[in-house]
Amino acid sequence: MPNTYTQLYIHFVFAVKYRRAIIEEEWEDRLQKYITGIVQNNGHKLLAINTMPDHLHLFIGLNPKQSISEFMRLVKGDSSEFINSKGLTSRKFQWQEGYGAFSNSHSQIDSVIKYILNQKEHHSKSTFREEYLQILKSNDIEFDEKYIFHDLLDG
Repeated sequence: MPNTYTQLYIHFVFAVKYRRAIIEEEWEDRLQKYITGIVQNNGHKLLAINTMPDHLHLFIGLNPKQSISEFMRLVKGDSSEFINSKGLTSRKFQWQEGYGAFSNSHSQIDSVIKYILNQKEHHSKSTFREEYLQILKSNDIEFDEKYIFHDLLDG
């Protein structure tokens, strides 16, 4: 559409169901490449992706032709199907319901990329739950604890 200009940078965070630590180093690169393909095939620009055993961070330049909810449905659904069809885990793989999507300005791109790529170091000092709550708080997002990603013990 003529005269339409956008600059939309979105940092996504989503967890393995019950935050099970089942994303293994042996295949995390395959998962990241698969999700990169989803990003690109849907007209978005991948800025950073990184996995931890129990969650994933994804940072993209969003193409406004697709809604965030539709994009997340595709990323989570297709990547789950990929993991299961390739037999990458011994049990059925699922992402937890929900996700975080946080907008960033152009001036924040480098710091968000560095943050995502340094996840392993970051998580030597804090848990995923602590990290996620900090992201919510730093973005002034009101939340209800009962809807925060659950552990298996939470039910």
